[in-house]
Amino acid sequence: MDISIIGSGHVGLVTGAALAHRGHRLLCVDSDLKKIQGLREGKLPFFEPGLDALVHAGCRSDRLSFGTSAAEAVAFGRVVFICVPTPATPEGGADLAFVDAVARDIARSLTDYRLVVEKSTVPVNTGERLRATLSEFAPPEAEVDLASNPEFLREGAAVEDALRPDRVVIGVSNARSERLLREIYAPFDAPLVVTDIRSAELIKHASNSFLALKISYINAVGEICERAGASVMDVARGMGLDPRIGHAFLRAGIGYGGSCFPKDVAAFNAIARDLGYDFGLLREVERINREARDRFVAKVAAELRGCEGRVIAALGLTFKPNTDDLRESVSVTVARRLEALGASLRTYDPRANGHVRTLLPGATVCSTAYEAARGAECALILTEWDEFRRLDFDRLRSVMAHPLIIDGRNLLEPEQIRARGFTYRSVGRP
Repeated sequence: MDISIIGSGHVGLVTGAALAHRGHRLLCVDSDLKKIQGLREGKLPFFEPGLDALVHAGCRSDRLSFGTSAAEAVAFGRVVFICVPTPATPEGGADLAFVDAVARDIARSLTDYRLVVEKSTVPVNTGERLRATLSEFAPPEAEVDLASNPEFLREGAAVEDALRPDRVVIGVSNARSERLLREIYAPFDAPLVVTDIRSAELIKHASNSFLALKISYINAVGEICERAGASVMDVARGMGLDPRIGHAFLRAGIGYGGSCFPKDVAAFNAIARDLGYDFGLLREVERINREARDRFVAKVAAELRGCEGRVIAALGLTFKPNTDDLRESVSVTVARRLEALGASLRTYDPRANGHVRTLLPGATVCSTAYEAARGAECALILTEWDEFRRLDFDRLRSVMAHPLIIDGRNLLEPEQIRARGFTYRSVGRP
C-alpha cells in the first residue's frame, strides 16, 4: 500500500522504515528541509540502533522516500499518518499546535478519499478536534476518515519494537478504516487491538503513566530499603517473580526522564483534571520521581563532604542507553545541580558528547570514561550504558584522585567493585 507519514522524527522515521521493510511504499515528509536533505543523502538526524541499515535498505528498494510538504504526502498515500511533536504546555497538557497545523494542510490538499491516522501522542477527544478541522478546511468533494494508532516505541529499541510489536492498537469509527489498517499491519505478527478512537487515544497515556508509576514505586521502596539496611535489588527480584507484577521497570535509581514519560504523566494528569477527576496518584508519581534525583544529589554531596571545588566524573548523560537523546534527561539534571553546588564536572557519554556542550557549557567533555575520571574525586554512573559494566576498573582507579563510585543506576555489583579498591555507593542497597 502507498502510505505517507508527516513528521520524520523518532516515531515517524522508525515507523516509515519499518512499514517499508514489511513491503509497503512509504513517503516520509517533514518541514525541516535540512533534515530531509540529510535523509536523502543517507544521513540520519538521530541515533537509534539498527535504524541506519533499515532506512538505507528501504531507500535502495525504492520503498522509502522523503518529501517536504503535506501536499506531497496527501498526493502519495491513501493513508496519511500524523507523527508530529505534541510538546507539553506550561499547564502540563499537550500542545496540539503542530497537529492542528498538519490537519489543516492535509484538509486543504484533499481531492478524493484518504484515511488520516493520528499516531502522535494526543489527549483523548483529539480525534473529534481533528475531524472538525478536516471537515472545515477540506473541499466539498473530498472524503476523509479518521483513525488513531498510538505508538509504543522505546528509544534504544525502537526498530525492534516497530518490526516486532507486542501489540498494535487501532481506534476506528467505521469498517473501511479498520480494513485499511488491518491491511497495513497484516505483515506484522502481533495481536491487533481494535477499539473506538477515544479508547485508543487513552491507551498510550495510561500505559506510559503506569510504567512511570512502577519506576516511582520501586524508587520509594529503594529509599525504605536503604534506611532499613536491605537490598532493593533482592526485594525487586522477589516481587518480579510474581507474574502479576513482573520484573520490568522494577529497577531503583535516580528516576525516569526522556521525551515521553514526564510529558505523558503530566498530560494524563491534565486530561483527568479537564474531565473533572483528581488523579492524585499521578502527582505522587511525579513527586517521588523528583525526590529520587534530589536524594542522589544529596548523597553525592554527603560522600564528598560538600561539592564546592570537587572534581566529579559524570559517566552517561543521555536519558537512557542506546540513544543520543538528552531531552528531559535526569542525568543532565543531576549534573547541572552538582555544578550549581560548585562541582567541576568532567563528562563522558558514548553517544551524546557532541550535544553535551550546549547543555553543560561549564563541563569538560571527555572522549573516554578514563579521561573523564582523571583527577576526579568521585565517578558517577548516571546512565546504564553496557560500556560502563565492562570498564577496566583497575585502570579507572589508577587515574582517579579518590576511588569513589556512586552508581545512580545500580549497574555494578558492589562486592566486585569494592574488591577492586573502590568505595562504592548505590541506590537502595546497604
